[in-house]
Amino acid sequence: MPPANKDPNSMESVSSTSSAYQADNPMPHVIPEGENAAPLEVIGATVTQSDKLVIVMVGLPATGKTHIAKRICRYLTFFHDIPTQIFNVGDYRRKLVGAQMPSSFYDHSNAEAVAQRHVACNAALNDMIEYMKQDGVRMAVYDATNSTKERRKWLIKSLCDAGIGAKKIFVESICDDDKILEENIRTVKLSTPDYKGIDPEEAMKDFQKRREQYMSVYEPLDDVDGAYIKIFNCQKFIVNGIRGYLPLKVVHFIMNLHTMPRTFYLTRHGQSGYNLLGKIGGDSGLSSAGLEYARRLGKFAKEVIGQKTVVDEETGEEKRIPRPARLWTSTLRRTKETAQFIENEEFDYTFDNGETHGWVQFRRMERRNLDEIYAGSCDGMTYKEIEQVYPDEFKRRQDDKLSYRYPRGESYMDVMLRIEPLAHEMERTREPVLIVCHQGILRILYAYFMGLSRDEAPHVKVPLNYVIKLQPHAYGCHEERTCLLEKCDVDDGQDEPVTYL
Repeated sequence: MPPANKDPNSMESVSSTSSAYQADNPMPHVIPEGENAAPLEVIGATVTQSDKLVIVMVGLPATGKTHIAKRICRYLTFFHDIPTQIFNVGDYRRKLVGAQMPSSFYDHSNAEAVAQRHVACNAALNDMIEYMKQDGVRMAVYDATNSTKERRKWLIKSLCDAGIGAKKIFVESICDDDKILEENIRTVKLSTPDYKGIDPEEAMKDFQKRREQYMSVYEPLDDVDGAYIKIFNCQKFIVNGIRGYLPLKVVHFIMNLHTMPRTFYLTRHGQSGYNLLGKIGGDSGLSSAGLEYARRLGKFAKEVIGQKTVVDEETGEEKRIPRPARLWTSTLRRTKETAQFIENEEFDYTFDNGETHGWVQFRRMERRNLDEIYAGSCDGMTYKEIEQVYPDEFKRRQDDKLSYRYPRGESYMDVMLRIEPLAHEMERTREPVLIVCHQGILRILYAYFMGLSRDEAPHVKVPLNYVIKLQPHAYGCHEERTCLLEKCDVDDGQDEPVTYL
């Protein structure tokens, strides 16, 4: 019975009663992964442990095959913890005969060169078979032109004879858009070891001759080849005979990909009231320093992100014109206040599909999956308070920051699950995107595009007052950081113990 001077319906009474109550539960439901069990989707547990998948790339040079292969592997490894590996025949060929071979080396009537290239193909295939024979779910990509039906038939037979028991799908990239082709060649192919130190124009001519050698024997996929997805200029897709959870997961991701250059601008909100107090989480507004950052971000967005340089065809002079740009924020007050000075100009724009539409520049899209990691019972506390009130929780987070889940809150694993759909949209988007959100979220996005491991992600330092520009490409991601305040060391009040960083 509650004390006479207490209301039995009061929250205090309920709280004290519930905390003292112990259920009679001699056979509890125990989660094998423990209290900090990660969502099944982010630890590959939604895939049968015997599932294996081999992707065979098909396509002429400079159609984005390697870019597609790398994005697929990165996505499955980072968001689903599925082991992946690419077996690029070009890498094997460079080890065998060297990097800078003339276009005549790719002439299919050159018997000696054909034999050498076949050795490279065999070496890559044999290594891939050994990789796929390992236990557990895994995926491999055989990255080469695989131009003829005969070659593809030989590959499938070799994989079947090896008895690895993997599903097999072809991914064919077709690009007949001259603008996209030239962009792919200049930005990707001419920077490979094959053309290092060679005059760009000479390299361009040689590569085009190499491509013509493949075109002379190229045979596109058809239903006889088996399960496949065809990609036409990253705009049209044809899917044939693909079944199963993992293969269809890959297909869905591929349909969000494109090979055109794209840029993301990542920034935290300006300094908040809770930053000044050293509190984590919450929904506070900006401090005076945060408002100053917001003003400078508005200017940066208009003059840098929302414009591009073009050359006047008549005068030859460079000029700046508007370019479409997107703005995403979280739903929390501090990010919306940080975006308040970003202008929303309206103009007509002709897109790469030839259509002209009206565009609202930086139209704000508030996204719940960009909200900061939820600290649950620790929301609004300082790290010192957490250490004093919840010493066991404090230590558990120190021991495993990636998997640790705040009491009644989230873990970084939970955050990865809600960010995965956003990664699809970022892969699909063609316009520059300015993302204003929080350190915990930006750590995941930054790690994904920069090729960091999941374990490294929670320790990435994302300081206040910086804009981080990311430009993903086939062989990595270019990064550039810009400080928008002269004094860049504004305290965010969230310095964690050294062992956490």
